Amino acid sequence: MSRFLRASMMVLCLASCGGGGNFSAPRQLDDACAIIRERPQYLRAMEQTERRWGIPVHVQMATIHQESKFIGNARTPHTFALGVIPMGRQSTAFGYSQALNGTWEEYQASAGSRRSKRDDIGDATDFMGWYMDQSARSLGISKSDARSQYLAYHEGRTGYSNQSYLNKPWLVEVAARVGSRAEMYREQLASCR
Repeated sequence: MSRFLRASMMVLCLASCGGGGNFSAPRQLDDACAIIRERPQYLRAMEQTERRWGIPVHVQMATIHQESKFIGNARTPHTFALGVIPMGRQSTAFGYSQALNGTWEEYQASAGSRRSKRDDIGDATDFMGWYMDQSARSLGISKSDARSQYLAYHEGRTGYSNQSYLNKPWLVEVAARVGSRAEMYREQLASCR
């Protein structure tokens, strides 16, 4: 057998073993109970974050739904010049929490670890808890106010305090949907725990 054929078979064998996490979205995104039945590790991670940072599970779930639809390796779309020339991604946002590189590095230095990964549900929820806890402390946003927490998460704390979202009616609508989804998840979680 040639070296090339052996190497090809080895790569195929390793690829079939999986290698990474399950980055696909859960099947029923509108049912919190179904999500945690399908992915119990999500609930464990979010409960740990709630214990550490005080951010309720339903607020975390609604934010992750908006940011990545629970897809662990989610990225922003590519941008194109003249509609065809690839110019890179819209931002450095990545993972469940769609954390930007700079903010993630700040989290790693202050609350996480250098080994924290944005495509790990435990690290991603811990990051969100850390960020939202800081928003609660510096901006006075209730930890259970999913709408306002999302606005601060999306715009950054400076943007939130400057009310930059008021110039973005689409974002105000998105934040309202996050708030509604958080309430829906809260009610569902109360019945399935």
